[in-house]
Amino acid sequence: MMIKYIVQHTQLAEKNIKSTVQLLNEDCTIPFISRYRKEATGNLDEVQIADIVKYKELFEALEKRKIAILKALEEQDVLTEDLKQKIVNTQDLITLEDLYLPFKKKRKTKAETARKNGLEPLAKIIMSQKANDIESIAFKYVKGDLSSVEDALEGARHIIAEWINERTDIRNSLRNELERHAQITTKVIKSKSADEKAQKFRDYFDWSESLSRIPSHRLLAILRAESEGFIRVKIEVDAVRVLERIDNRIIQSQNACADQIELAISDAYKRLLFPSLSNEALQKAKEKADESAITVFAKNLKQLLLGSPIGEKRVLAIDPGFRSGCKVVCLDAQGALKHNENIYPHAPKNDSIGAIKKISSLVEAYKIEAIAIGNGTASRETEALIRKIQFKNDIQVFVVSEAGASIYSASKIARDEFPNYDVTVRGSVSIGRRLQDPLAELVKIDAKSIGVGQYQHDVDQTKLQKQLDVVVENCVNAVGVNINTASIPLLSSVSGIGPKLAENIFNYRNENGAFTSRNDIKKVPRLGGKAYEQAAGFLRIRDAKNPLDNSSVHPETYKIVEKMAKDEGVSLQDLIGNKTILQKIDLKKYYTETVGLPTLQDIIKELEKPGLDIRETAKVFTFNQNIKTITDLHEGQLLPGIVNNITNFGCFVDVGIKESGLIHVSNLSDSFVKDVNEHVHLHQQIIVKVLEVDVARKRIQLKLHK
Repeated sequence: MMIKYIVQHTQLAEKNIKSTVQLLNEDCTIPFISRYRKEATGNLDEVQIADIVKYKELFEALEKRKIAILKALEEQDVLTEDLKQKIVNTQDLITLEDLYLPFKKKRKTKAETARKNGLEPLAKIIMSQKANDIESIAFKYVKGDLSSVEDALEGARHIIAEWINERTDIRNSLRNELERHAQITTKVIKSKSADEKAQKFRDYFDWSESLSRIPSHRLLAILRAESEGFIRVKIEVDAVRVLERIDNRIIQSQNACADQIELAISDAYKRLLFPSLSNEALQKAKEKADESAITVFAKNLKQLLLGSPIGEKRVLAIDPGFRSGCKVVCLDAQGALKHNENIYPHAPKNDSIGAIKKISSLVEAYKIEAIAIGNGTASRETEALIRKIQFKNDIQVFVVSEAGASIYSASKIARDEFPNYDVTVRGSVSIGRRLQDPLAELVKIDAKSIGVGQYQHDVDQTKLQKQLDVVVENCVNAVGVNINTASIPLLSSVSGIGPKLAENIFNYRNENGAFTSRNDIKKVPRLGGKAYEQAAGFLRIRDAKNPLDNSSVHPETYKIVEKMAKDEGVSLQDLIGNKTILQKIDLKKYYTETVGLPTLQDIIKELEKPGLDIRETAKVFTFNQNIKTITDLHEGQLLPGIVNNITNFGCFVDVGIKESGLIHVSNLSDSFVKDVNEHVHLHQQIIVKVLEVDVARKRIQLKLHK
């Protein structure tokens, strides 16, 4: 059942799904399966495996709910064989809940009160549509709490309304209507319209749009405006048409019973069906919007984590500021803090001469190779100051995103790393380390705080966190980790490791010194065979006796590589990096029961360039030095910029001022743009044309210049 369910939703081959599910059940991770079990999965990539995981979990949740419902129905003694088969064969949660709805224990309802007053027989008579003098029949039920014929008829209608609400065909008909024709409309709450915070939502003060077509960012913006109390949101359909369809399904007579049923239908629609199913439709639209926003965030995060590192170079990092000065730190090539102090080049102290002298002496004293400047307050002024300095050697100057640095500097991770320094020093260290290795530094920060999302605080937080964790894990394992220098957060994201084992590795390294081989990893307390299998290929050991320990070749295939070297008559050391030998090896000679062409091709590719970083090297970028504020911009200007956020409706670009400009999706290309990521990527250096500047609203419209 599970395999068929996953096939139905992914369209992947059944054989490949079976193998992947088996590996997942054996506690294998997505990075491990996609990298080292290609033969078993039919070469599925990490996205396809993640889809299998997703639908496996959905199926398991559905089955769990089925068991709970079947148990509840058995306890009520209402489970027939027919109902049981319907429940067992159901493939989605909505249908399952509809089947359970008539039997669900309800809070006190109007229908339940009517039943207690003995009106269910009257409701059945009305639904039979055979009685002509229904008022005379209803009179017989006037007793107790029922003081009139109308009371009796009203109670019977409440029961009929509940029956109508519980009919799957009617619910599905209304769902179809909502799916195809629902409009989402908004109205401003007049008392809040002048509120300054409400102004950013003013486009939605009077809005109407098809619910099925509304873009995710707009729906999330509208729902945020509603939650902040600035607007009211309604879902609307053509009620007359819906009621007519329900009438046609139920009413087959033209007598007094039909009149009562028509009233019951109207009541069922207004009180039960529409409120419930319009909320369901809005929730489905919200889930779709969440999924879209989470996908955007995940793509952005991946690009950010795989940003260009400068590598192991000595860095001077500056967290710029005005009144409080600029915090300066010097880091060695491994990111260790060697020195920190403040300079005050800007107002009110304006000690630019003293600052220049200090920076020059620090660069000389610590043999600095690159300078990283945070992109926050006073960034442009600090960059201009640094570029005035005549250094003896060629020093590269980079402006680095500070997003999330303040979150890191106040975190437990930062306090544990630098217990004797304050948040300003920690923040500056983070800026410098981001230049050295963005991935190693950014994994220390909660991904939601990095600021590359689209309404990330409005989406389902559990789903968001899950997706972002997958992205972090995939990125860390795609790059690989130096086990002898990696922090606990970085080690935690390695396949099969997790926080506890990462701490054990860190402590073992501190107590016993650097790991000298992958075999040493097995000595770490509580790191068993499964964890070693999952992690070993992603952990690197530089200068190891066995050069394969600093590659992505998994220890389980070392013997194959050793046999290749022996067959070619060269040492393992001479085989690695020797393209001439590697490209002429007949891979068919090395096939085994579990290792085939995909894995062998990966091995050869790795041996050609062992330990090659998949990321590009960081490049220096310079903004237009004449642009300091939004008032310096004018229509038609061509400016250099850096893409700093991507959304479904376009991308935002840093042109060197406080406000980022927007390249709307329609201005990315002259042709239709299906996916913004196909035209730009995060931190890409581009040239933009200024289309419009709205100084009052601090909005800048740009166009990608090709």
